Amino acid sequence: MNREKVQIFDTTLRDGEQVPGCKLDTKQKLIIANRLDEMGVDIIEAGFPVSSPGDFLSVSEISKIVKNATVCGLTRAVKNDIDVAAQALQYAKKPRIHTGIGTSDSHVIHKLNTTREDIIERAKAAVAHAKSYVEDVEFYAEDAGRTDNEFLARVCEEVIKSGATVLNIPDTTGYCLPEEYGAKIKYLKENVKGIENVILSCHCHNDLGMATANSISGAINGARQIECTINGIGERAGNTALEEVVMVFKQHPYLNLDTNINTRQLNEMSRLVSESMGMIVQPNKAIVGANAFAHSSGIHQDGVIKNRATYEIMDPLDVGVNESSIILTARSGRAALAYRAKKVGYELTKVQLDIVYQEFLKFADIKKEVLDMDIHQIIEVCKINIQSA
Repeated sequence: MNREKVQIFDTTLRDGEQVPGCKLDTKQKLIIANRLDEMGVDIIEAGFPVSSPGDFLSVSEISKIVKNATVCGLTRAVKNDIDVAAQALQYAKKPRIHTGIGTSDSHVIHKLNTTREDIIERAKAAVAHAKSYVEDVEFYAEDAGRTDNEFLARVCEEVIKSGATVLNIPDTTGYCLPEEYGAKIKYLKENVKGIENVILSCHCHNDLGMATANSISGAINGARQIECTINGIGERAGNTALEEVVMVFKQHPYLNLDTNINTRQLNEMSRLVSESMGMIVQPNKAIVGANAFAHSSGIHQDGVIKNRATYEIMDPLDVGVNESSIILTARSGRAALAYRAKKVGYELTKVQLDIVYQEFLKFADIKKEVLDMDIHQIIEVCKINIQSA
């Protein structure tokens, strides 16, 4: 059975770079953009061209080097923003202008100090103007997560008429519950004329830790593009993590959804972005954290040594990690010690293992983690003749 494709829209270089202290120069952006293209990302949001000369240059230069992905530039629903974005994207093989405006009452009344009718007119005008430059126009309804569904549907219907090809439904504040966000996508699928002619996109923030869950719920309910970043970086609590949504689809084939991402490049991509931005990846981060495939509990270690799938739902190789890690601590058992000892050259008999294990526990109570060099020292202390593995 052919699985339906969900397009991956990577905004690491735009939304991800809005993290304070994580500014990238054009050279760094080009390296990351090239790697994203090689990894199979469908759309690369290269920046916000009108925001600064540096961002304009980056979008322009990225447009020149990307071979496969669509290159996207962000704008507000402002004519000059769109003009500048079009100029920056002129070298792209597949350019997209991403324009939009706030639609929630909070944005309409307090931020923009206007009316719903004016929002619709400004949205239509922005999409129509963008359409005069490029065929591929994405419209974002900022704060759609807190926008009344009926009004949101009206906005979507009007921008489709004006030429939008993609509708971005952002949970800008990370407020929605997965069921609520999925229901919003379902409502639009069922109540917007012309919705079958466009792609619905999820752009979820992680303020309550639900960005990935909301994006998956959106896709289950009909969205076919997910906007995300490497390592889930982004302002405040971050965005949907690319590596998470990609692996959810890979590990749950019954969803009948898939992406074009080469998952074996995920770990290396994570490290590149982390090092370029100076943003450390938390060790317990799903998929790409240092502890994602590490085991220190004796019960877990024994299970993984016997059969990796006992405690791992993913093969580390699938995300570019060479193997699972058996970490020796005071919580480790004999199986883990024997496994690691064999790795460094010692084939322990059961009697020998019992002797070495008692010494190991004394050592492990002092150190947080027992390393390979420590194993040699422990065995030396035991003064037993051990056959080399």
